[in-house]
This record gives sequence, structure tokens and C-alpha cells, in this order.
Amino acid sequence: MVVFFDLDGTLTDPFEGITRSVQFALAHFGIDVADRAQLAPYIGPPLRESFIERHGLSGEQADEALRQYRVRFSDVGMFENRVYDGVEAMLRTLGERGVRMAVATSKPTVFSVKILEHFGLSRYFEAIVGSELNGHRVEKAEVIAEAMTRLGVTADDVWMVGDRCFDIEGAHRNGMRAVGVRYGYAEGDELARAGAEHIVDTVEELQAFLLGE
Repeated sequence: MVVFFDLDGTLTDPFEGITRSVQFALAHFGIDVADRAQLAPYIGPPLRESFIERHGLSGEQADEALRQYRVRFSDVGMFENRVYDGVEAMLRTLGERGVRMAVATSKPTVFSVKILEHFGLSRYFEAIVGSELNGHRVEKAEVIAEAMTRLGVTADDVWMVGDRCFDIEGAHRNGMRAVGVRYGYAEGDELARAGAEHIVDTVEELQAFLLGE
């Protein structure tokens, strides 16, 4: 079996770092969001599009917002993060059972690698695939396709695991099955509406499903 994991909202909870960095970026345009819970929907989808869709920025403004976001995120925000309880034990167990694993995330690769190394999780993955800072490979389907290429696997071999509809839709666009995790940042019934083949509520349920228990 091969499993691709999303990062934010699936392996780690990045709420503090992402929302503080989005708050910082929006403040550059005089937009004050005091309640950071309102910024949770920024976790998961590509940030540039979220600045446009959620706060009405123009394309040029969204590019600048992304630059401002990265100023804070690359300095302190990426480590304002925590690994979900049970995740490392799950990864260790899956590895011991011979499951091949990779990370497929819309977060830039350079940040993803640093975060996973910081938390001691990078050793569990054959590849860590994300977007690029130059705007290349931002869409989730593109990230997943690249991860498949790097591992030399076909869609029939892989389950994609993620907490947002983008993970499920990206998997389906590549012809693979997807597991949705409700403990992340899904809004309402978005995982079911996206057509996730299986949905779990906890890390423990996820491990049991992936091991066929």
C-alpha cells in the first residue's frame, strides 16, 4: 500500500502560524481581523486564491499579500504549529507494516520540508512534495501527480489522506481514492460532498482503516 498525506490539518495543526501570518498580511492593506478563528478557512487551499476570494484583493494585491505572509511565516510562523496527537505513532506503525508514504501538500516544499524535519517526521516519507515559491505546482492535483511520479506508482496503488475538499478532488482528478479526516479544517460536510471514499474522525480511526483493522 502507498499513502499520500496532506500536511496542514492532517499531520499537523498549523492554526496559530497560518492565521497570525494571514493577519499580518491583511494588515498591510489596512484589513484588521481581530478574531483569528475567522481566518481558519485559509488553512488548506492555495493562499493567493484565498486572499482574492475571501477578502476581495485584486490579483496584484494578492501577490503582495502572499509576499507579506511569507515574511512572517518564514521567520516564525512555520514553527507555530503542533503535530496532532497520535500522528507519529501512526506513521511509525505504518512504516513498520511496509506502507510506503509521501507528503503531498499545497504548502511550498521548502516550508514543508523544514516543518517535517523540525518535528522529526521527515524520516517516514519517501518524498515531500509541495508547491514552489515561484507559483509552480500550486493546484493539489498537480502536487499529487508529481508525488506519483517520484514514487513510481499508479493511482490504483495509492490512498490520498486529507482534511479539505481540495485533497479529495485532487486525488480524484488523478484517478485515486481518498480518505477525509474530520479532525482537521473541513467545513461542514465538504468531505462527503467532495466524494471521499472513506471519512474518519480521529487519527486512531485513520490508522485502523489504513491497516485494514
